[in-house]
Amino acid sequence: MPTEIPSQRMEYVLLLHGFGSEFKEVESGSAAMIIKIPNNVIQQAKAADEAARSRQFRVGRRGFVGSGLAAATLPFGRVWADAKDIELPEQLAAIGLDGKPIALARADIKAFRASLRGKLLLAGDDGYEQARKIWNGAFNRHPALIACCADSDDVVKTVNFARTQGLLTAVRGGGHSISGQSTCEGGLMIDLSPMKEIRVDVTRKTAQAQAGVLLGEFDAKSQAVGLVTTLGTAADTGIAGLTLGGGLGRLQRKFGLACDNLLSADVVTADGRLLHVSEHENADLFWGIRGGGGNFGVVTRFEYRLHKFGPNLLAGNRAFPLSRARELIPMLLEMMAGAGDDLGLTFDLSKEPPTPNQPEGSYLEIELIYTGDFKEADRVLASLDKLGKPAFDDIAIKPYVKAQLGVSGAAPPSLPPGLHIYSKSGFVYGNPDKIIDEMLRQFESSPAYMSGMGFSPMGAAVGRVKPDATAFWNRNSSYMLLLHGGWMDASQDAANIEGGRRIWQALEPYTKGHYVNAEPNAEEQRLHATYGGSYPRLVQLKNKYDPKNLFRLNANIKPTV
Repeated sequence: MPTEIPSQRMEYVLLLHGFGSEFKEVESGSAAMIIKIPNNVIQQAKAADEAARSRQFRVGRRGFVGSGLAAATLPFGRVWADAKDIELPEQLAAIGLDGKPIALARADIKAFRASLRGKLLLAGDDGYEQARKIWNGAFNRHPALIACCADSDDVVKTVNFARTQGLLTAVRGGGHSISGQSTCEGGLMIDLSPMKEIRVDVTRKTAQAQAGVLLGEFDAKSQAVGLVTTLGTAADTGIAGLTLGGGLGRLQRKFGLACDNLLSADVVTADGRLLHVSEHENADLFWGIRGGGGNFGVVTRFEYRLHKFGPNLLAGNRAFPLSRARELIPMLLEMMAGAGDDLGLTFDLSKEPPTPNQPEGSYLEIELIYTGDFKEADRVLASLDKLGKPAFDDIAIKPYVKAQLGVSGAAPPSLPPGLHIYSKSGFVYGNPDKIIDEMLRQFESSPAYMSGMGFSPMGAAVGRVKPDATAFWNRNSSYMLLLHGGWMDASQDAANIEGGRRIWQALEPYTKGHYVNAEPNAEEQRLHATYGGSYPRLVQLKNKYDPKNLFRLNANIKPTV
């Protein structure tokens, strides 16, 4: 299997887009949140992955369970896992919550499988290979069990099984997790992707959606009746993880974060209870899931407030040579300082390959989102035109659902196995001039694998909600910063991670906290800054709803009981 950087040292990234035909445009959001990898690198990675799978098949159990599980010396090989018709082993090797090997008895697995409406998959079962894969192919992990849940009752039974067995547990919604934490090696994956129901109430302007729904699916359903809510920047992202982490999106300045539009939810807690949460029911838990991530349970259903909107907006990207960045960025900051709810300008410092329309080089790239009256569109564009002639321009009036597909205009393919990525994020308060100067200094001297730095505006509707009204604390910030880089050669891990850290050490003093959906594995000190004055309250919630830390594969708030 492709080498993985140990989780305690992994630092994640969303890289910038390439406009050229030589690159596979693999988007993870707006201009500030996109991954690009050359096509030839993707093909090499796929070939290497196929070869690794072939070797893994021949070596049997060692290739499947890894050295940690092999040490358990359980009495079975991988013959059962490679057969078409799988019979349960007497004992199944797995990994416990403490990271140590455990054995699951055949009778327990059989009873668990029989209790579910959905499927329980083991390695070798039809559908296992597809179910275990997530969007970020850097994480080529093999859960011992995958519970493909059909409904909330299946989730309750799966959580009870995980708790009783003491299994390392991952929760997969849309599977878009850049961190890889929606899967695990040797544990149990709770797969919510089969749960796809969406119900829109046009009269009440609300929508109920199950946890396996993707942004594009939700947007298509709501926009069909002229309604919308804030949901991210990449159509193939799952609504569940996005909303639980706060939920930035193209419409956040107009309608607030995804979590600000959450009206209620159904949550399965670690003790196996299915709770309905809202401002009036289990209000403490409702507060915690709006920005507190997956720390407190498995959310199986979301109810959102919808807004009349669309179908069109003014959106797109412009790119300028990096040599003009010091001149243009102050102009962009000035435009945003006086902007209303309808305008958003995200900008990035990016390294791009050669294309028919744009030579190879470093660029200042801008994404415009304008959600106001189209009668004002000419005025908005006139302001941008003052920046001069761009090297690239695709800004136009277009359907919102198309804008959610980003530059490529198509749903992005999954990332290839073997990709190694570095990411840091932080929220910027007040005047950003000093951090902009430092960004430019660092970017101009950064190594080739460090693809870019993105700067996304907060404010407007996001900032009008009090920081302690939800668990998303840093809503009074002015901007969010993303530092990102990626490479394919595992032998470069140590040097590239260290290079990324040196750059971040220069930028971090200008930031507070981090965005958990972009960088979930931050150290404890930064996690405290992420949740600010709400952190003690979140610890109390963790103690109440998950004292054994069953749900730990997230931006983890550790219980103290």
